[in-house]
Amino acid sequence: MNEITFCFSDTIAGYVTLYDRDKDLFGVKTSHGQEFRIKLKGNTYAQLVRNLGDPYHDCTGQLRAMLTPGRFLYTYGIFYPQGNQHVFEAQFLVFLGRKPDEFLFEKRDWWIKQIAALGDFYLTAQFGDAVIDFSNYRTILRLGGEKLRDNYRQETDTISRMVYGFATAYLLTGDDRFLEGAEKGTDYLREHMRFYDLDENIVYWYHGIDVRGRREDKIFASEFGDDIDAIPAYEQIYALAGPVQTYRITGDPRILSDAELTVELFDRFFLDKEKGGYFSHLDPITLDPRSESLGANSTKKNWNSVGDHAPAYLINLWLATGEERYAKMLEYTFDLIEQYFPDYDNSPFVQERFHEDWSHDTTHMWQQNRGVVGHNLKIAWNLMRMYNMKPKEQYEALARKIAAVMPAVGSDQLRGGWYDVMERLMGSGEEVHRFAFHDRKAWWQQEQAILAYLILAGVLGDGEYLRLARESVAFYNAFFLDHYDGGIYFNVLANGNPYLMGNERFKGSHSMSGYHSFELAYLAQTYTNLLIARQPLDLYFKPLPGALKNNALRVSPDILPPGSIRIGASWIDDEPYTDFNSDALIINLPDTKERVKVKVRIEPKA
Repeated sequence: MNEITFCFSDTIAGYVTLYDRDKDLFGVKTSHGQEFRIKLKGNTYAQLVRNLGDPYHDCTGQLRAMLTPGRFLYTYGIFYPQGNQHVFEAQFLVFLGRKPDEFLFEKRDWWIKQIAALGDFYLTAQFGDAVIDFSNYRTILRLGGEKLRDNYRQETDTISRMVYGFATAYLLTGDDRFLEGAEKGTDYLREHMRFYDLDENIVYWYHGIDVRGRREDKIFASEFGDDIDAIPAYEQIYALAGPVQTYRITGDPRILSDAELTVELFDRFFLDKEKGGYFSHLDPITLDPRSESLGANSTKKNWNSVGDHAPAYLINLWLATGEERYAKMLEYTFDLIEQYFPDYDNSPFVQERFHEDWSHDTTHMWQQNRGVVGHNLKIAWNLMRMYNMKPKEQYEALARKIAAVMPAVGSDQLRGGWYDVMERLMGSGEEVHRFAFHDRKAWWQQEQAILAYLILAGVLGDGEYLRLARESVAFYNAFFLDHYDGGIYFNVLANGNPYLMGNERFKGSHSMSGYHSFELAYLAQTYTNLLIARQPLDLYFKPLPGALKNNALRVSPDILPPGSIRIGASWIDDEPYTDFNSDALIINLPDTKERVKVKVRIEPKA
C-alpha cells in the first residue's frame, strides 16, 4: 500500500560525483548526503544560471564535459518506475558557473545588476513613462506589472516598502531615477499616510487610503484579517522602512523627526514597561494594548512586535545617526529574543507568539503552534549583525544554534531552497515535521536564509555556513527570477517551478512590494564583496545641504565586524574627495549650499 509506482517530475540539487561516458549517466550527492544516478537523454539540455536582464546562456554542447566531480548543479527530470525502484532521466540542467568551482552570483556586480533590473521593473510598472507620481501607485500589480486604473487602495506599508526598494537601488547604483522615486514616495507617505498627534507629540501611520476617482478616504485601523480594527506594531514598523532608508542617503531632517516621533509611539504605548517587550497591537481609539476590543490580539507580543524593529528600520536609523538611543533599543530587543524565543527542549523552531507574561501563545489564529522558517533564519541573521556591535556570547550561540538545526527541518535537502511554515511539534509516529499548509517556497524566506548564512560565513569563517549560503543563493537565482515579465516570483513549488495562483501570482500585493528582494540584493552584495570575496563595494549618497549634524555623512553599509572595513576612496560630483575618516566610515561633507552626489568606495581591511 502507498507504493510509488507512477512517474513524476522533480528537481535534484547536488554535487557531481561521477560521469559514466559509456552509460551516459552521472552521479550527484545532495546537501544531506543522498546519492542519485541520473540518466542523460539525447534531448537533455543545459543552461547557465542568469541574472535579470541577461540573455539565455545555453551550454548543451558542453553539458557532458562540465559534469566534473564536486560541481554543484540542478537537474530537472522525471522519475520512472523500474524494477523495485525508480530511474531518473534528466530533462534539463542548470549550472552555476562556467568553471567547476565558479558561482556567477559571487561576481562583484551580480546583485547590483539585479537591483537595477528590479528598480526598472517597478518604476515602469507603477509609473510607466510618465513623471513619478505616487497618486498613481497601486498596491496590486499583476504578473507582468499591470495595475488597476480606478477605485483602489493604497497601503502605507507597501508604499514604504517600495520606497525602501528605490532608496536601496540608489545606494548600489547611483541612478538618480531611483532616488527620485524614494524621495517622492517619502513625501507622499508624509502627506497622505502620516498623522501627527499634537497632544501626545507622537507620529503614527494610517493603514492606508481608499481612492475613488478624486476622493480619498483615510483608513486608520488595519483592515488586514489578522489585525482587523487594530493598530498592529508591524504596520508602524514597516511604515518607517522606506523613509529611514531614504534618510541614509539624504539626511532629510523631516524624516528623522518622523522616525523619532514614531519611536516615541513604540516606547510610550507599545512598550510593556512591567514585563518587557513590545505589544503587538493597540486599540485605535485608546492606544491601549490591553483593550478587550482587540480580541485575540489583546495583551499579545510576537516576533514582529519585538524583532522586526531591527531589520525594518532600526539598524538603518542607527547606521545613519550613530545615536546611542537606537543602539540601546537594538540591544534591548535582541536580549529579549535571546531570552524568550528559544524553545529547544520542545521544538527545533523558536517560539514566536507570547502572552503578556511571556508564556507561550500556541493557539493564536492561523499560527497556532507553528514555526515560520524565515523568522528563525531572520533571527540568526540579525543576531549576527547585533553581535558585530555588541559581541555577546549568547548572540553568537543562538545564531549558531539556529544555523545548525534549521537545514534539517526547514530546508529542502533534495531540491534546494527553504520552506514556509512548519508544525513545531511532530505528531505520534511521525518522523518529520509536517508542513502547516503546503510545501511551496516563498521569496522572502529564501532571503532570510541567504543573509543568515552569508553573514555567519563572513563573520565566523565556517566553511559549512558558506556552503549553505551558496546553495541558498543558487536556488533563489535559479528559480525565483522572472526572465519573461521581470521581477521576482512570490512563490515557487517545491521543485522550483513558479506557482502562479491566487494572490501569489502578483508582483505587488499586501505582502509583496519592493522590500525583501531589494534588501537581499543590497546586503548579499555587501556581505559577498566585503566579507566573502573581500573586494570593494561602491555606494552612493546625495545629502541635502546642511542637513546632517556636523556635516558628517555616515557611510557604513551595514553593521559589520569592527575594524573589518574602511573607506578606500570617495568622490563628490565625480571629482576625487579626500576629506573623510577612513576607519570611522564618515565623509566630512563640504560646506556648500548646493546638493552634491557622493560616491564612496568601501573596501575590506587587509
